[in-house]
Amino acid sequence: MHNYKPAADLLKDRVILVTGAGDGIGAAAAKCLATHGATVILLGRSVRKLEKVYDAIEQGGAPQPAIYPLNLEKATPQNYEELAATVEKEFGRLDGLLHNAALLGTLTPLDQYDLKQWAQLMQVNLHAPYLLTRALLPLLKQSADASVVFTSSSVGRKGRAYWGAYGITKAACDNMMEIWADELEANTAIRVNSIDPGAVRTAMRAKAYPGEDPNTLPRPEEILSVYLYLLGPDSRGTTGERTSAQ
Repeated sequence: MHNYKPAADLLKDRVILVTGAGDGIGAAAAKCLATHGATVILLGRSVRKLEKVYDAIEQGGAPQPAIYPLNLEKATPQNYEELAATVEKEFGRLDGLLHNAALLGTLTPLDQYDLKQWAQLMQVNLHAPYLLTRALLPLLKQSADASVVFTSSSVGRKGRAYWGAYGITKAACDNMMEIWADELEANTAIRVNSIDPGAVRTAMRAKAYPGEDPNTLPRPEEILSVYLYLLGPDSRGTTGERTSAQ
């Protein structure tokens, strides 16, 4: 999977929504998916950042993307239903969904964790992926070959001290991925998997490890082969898997 060589037109005619598409891995993934032929729906909080990614995709000659600004911290179930209605009106279906958006929070002992921040991370990192998947499920069922990818973390797969709400939400998302995969495998064309991107040169990584030299880490653009594999047709039949990008 890590040595996967995707076809240039791997994602031709596919519609894929990416959350947290304004920067970091989300922006790199969105550009890469578009380069391989996908029409990408860029979802994020900052219109300015989304427009920058939009412009880069357009300048690269890829299919015209779409922008959908949404603050996941404040989004309600109704907001997700409105998003689904917009996608249905514009595209009629959805072929891929990449859950990339997340908040880091603080590295704090559990018994001292700020309760307001705890609720904030639960909302963005856990509730939002659930509500978004649920709202978009009818559109994913309209696809002949749909893929949902959750973003995991090593601290979600093995609990480590001080990772608090972030580690717990990532562990919960891996479990939610497996439940969705099990429920959807028999009667739909939807596969559901997760990717642990590993240590990558992003702003979130720098915040978590301020003393680390970022130049020792791969750039987001260098870890995307697994994303292409899972969101493209070559991964048909692969579902319920906890994968890693490195």
